Amino acid sequence: MKKIILNGLIVVFALIFIGCGWYLYSYYHEAGEAEDKIEQLEQLVDETEAEPDDAPEIKEDIEIVAPSGQKKKIIKKYKKLYKKNKDVIGWVKVDDTPINYPVMYTPLDNEYYLHRNFDKQNDSNGLPFLDAACDPDDPNNNLLIYGHHMRSGMMFAHLMDFESEKFYKKHKIIKFDTLYEKGTYEVVAAFRSKVFKDNEKGFRYYDYIGKLTEKKFDEYIKGIDKLAAYKTGIKPKYGDQLLSLVTCAYHTDEGRFIVVARKTATE
Repeated sequence: MKKIILNGLIVVFALIFIGCGWYLYSYYHEAGEAEDKIEQLEQLVDETEAEPDDAPEIKEDIEIVAPSGQKKKIIKKYKKLYKKNKDVIGWVKVDDTPINYPVMYTPLDNEYYLHRNFDKQNDSNGLPFLDAACDPDDPNNNLLIYGHHMRSGMMFAHLMDFESEKFYKKHKIIKFDTLYEKGTYEVVAAFRSKVFKDNEKGFRYYDYIGKLTEKKFDEYIKGIDKLAAYKTGIKPKYGDQLLSLVTCAYHTDEGRFIVVARKTATE
């Protein structure tokens, strides 16, 4: 009887070991495939920008209707990217980090790319996406972009690096281009927060998305200043466009980590 029980336990533990191994293999295999696809998109953007201005696909003007309702011409480097997937709204990048991704925008289904890749296939890595309430053309907007915190280090996992003031001092700039304008943002604050339950008290950063009144803008700046991991000395004023990058954090249930920046330049 003891031998039967022992053999049974061996089988159970073996199955658990195999299951865990298969899960880890599948997880990191999918991450590798996702990384390869992102690198292909990066290459597409770089190659498009390097093409001669009189090349047929580059010379052609492509107009889109921006979230503001205005018609805008897509800048050269993103023309082929847009043709590949018209849900793309721009590109976010932090130099010298893995954060270098297309940003998606699907106002009719805000979380469409939560678990989909650029080819619209199921993918647990998802893609960063701009909240449906946001309008990149409006200077009084807080542009909130969500991205997963993947154990592989993909998507917005390295956003957590901004919790270190030493890291911040070497990475003060975030680049966020829309399809029709290049944008530079300087980091204002980095902080931990969470999604609060209805009966909980706390600063709800997610109540300040999209177009902000002057009152709401000031409330947001005061709120993030109180929670900031360190002081940057940057004090945004009403009329500054804000960029808030958000990912999951695991210090508490429904934890989040947020990096806020203000727009300083456009091209």
